[in-house]
Amino acid sequence: MSAERFNLVSFTGKMKVLHLSWMAFFITFLVWFNHAPMLQAMAASLGLQPSEIKTLLILNVALTIPARVIIGMLTDRFGPRIVYSALLAVCSIPCFMFAMADDFAQAAIARFLMGFIGAGFVIGIRIVSEWFPANELGTAEGIYGGWGNFGSAAAAFCLPVIALWFGGDDGWRYAIGLTGLISLLFSFVYYQNVTDTPKGSTYFKPKHLGAMEVTSKGDFFLLLIMKIPMYAAMALLAWKLSPAGVSMLSETTVLLCYVGLVLLYIYEVSHVWKVNKTVFTEEVPELHRYEFKQVAVLNILYFATFGSELAVVSMLPLFFAETFDLSPVVAGMVASAYAFMNLMSRPGGGWLSDKFGRKPTLLILTAGLAVGYLVMGMVDSEWPVWLAVVAAMVCSFFVQSGEGAVFAVVPLIKRRLTGQIAGMTGAYGNVGAVTYLTVLSLVEYSTFFLVIAGTAVIGFIALLAMKEPKGHMTEVNEDGTVEMISVN
Repeated sequence: MSAERFNLVSFTGKMKVLHLSWMAFFITFLVWFNHAPMLQAMAASLGLQPSEIKTLLILNVALTIPARVIIGMLTDRFGPRIVYSALLAVCSIPCFMFAMADDFAQAAIARFLMGFIGAGFVIGIRIVSEWFPANELGTAEGIYGGWGNFGSAAAAFCLPVIALWFGGDDGWRYAIGLTGLISLLFSFVYYQNVTDTPKGSTYFKPKHLGAMEVTSKGDFFLLLIMKIPMYAAMALLAWKLSPAGVSMLSETTVLLCYVGLVLLYIYEVSHVWKVNKTVFTEEVPELHRYEFKQVAVLNILYFATFGSELAVVSMLPLFFAETFDLSPVVAGMVASAYAFMNLMSRPGGGWLSDKFGRKPTLLILTAGLAVGYLVMGMVDSEWPVWLAVVAAMVCSFFVQSGEGAVFAVVPLIKRRLTGQIAGMTGAYGNVGAVTYLTVLSLVEYSTFFLVIAGTAVIGFIALLAMKEPKGHMTEVNEDGTVEMISVN
């Protein structure tokens, strides 16, 4: 850990790493949501139907489910510096592909591949946890997540203007291509300017790369259960692309997808068994145990918080445009108010967790989230636009503060598994997004918001089972010595 003072205006040491990391995350969100504010222009240019537009929204978050798990494992194994730099460079390619798409099929493939960049978030969670002590961790992770998440608001606010500046039917293409170029260039900046840990610190790596480690029999089965919703979300996507949905895939292809997902789950179960079979024959020393229940609760909470944010950021410009008959540019700017709250809300959630405890903060924010979406479900054309914007911003405060509070806990469970835990919890956010966007494709806007409120209530109930992090977590150095890492 770096012992220097927490100073936001500094650009040295741990603060330099924090600033460059949130910038990298900002760019991933700028790229990931570069389509949302220009859906109407894209639809006109490519001749897209409403069902195809909603399918693009689902495709945009689908690949991020397995990607966050994979990227989490790679981060733990190879370090954040290399993995973040590579992700930014590689994901510029589907961004350029999307900018040059000529029809729905090409746009859909590029949008699906671009979902991989949404995994960037979990990389920064690990590197920030390496540089900041526990009493600053919630605030630092909140700044990383909140300021980085603002990339979606920047996309909503700036890209329509850039598209208009370029002008013509292809203005949206130039705006989207520009975000890909930014991503490519910043990959080199990040690689040259960060290190995985402060000088002299140990970067703890997991014992196994193929699956997450658990420390009890009960946790083994809970891990397998918690894997199922991720596969179910991908099956849901396949169904959406089937003849029962938008007919992008044939019935035979969709059936093969279902079979493939089942086989993949069985394969993953075998890896989980290979990594963790010793828990059935010998007891893990108490010093080295952690409770996977903590991870499961955080997964559910992130399903409701980040899952709803992803879904709402994707649909809110369209919601305001249709509900209040606004132009695409004005609707995009108005909708950006929801994501704009990230600048303060997510750091605020982390700061509250540092000051007042992880669990009490999460309980209050989750309750507020449920009420916020209940109010959003009541918004209609009779409301003044300004009041609808206020309702969206208040709801956004609880959503994004909740996200900050969730990831104030994630790095305090097991240091060497932080990437994998962040990857799984982050993936649940995308499971939530796929679920909510699928619901949106079937129901009215008001029902969509009420469904999110209901899942927030479920998250509140699950949260009662979480334990407040206390004491220390332990890791073993290469020389066999035990290192105690404070979580208070």
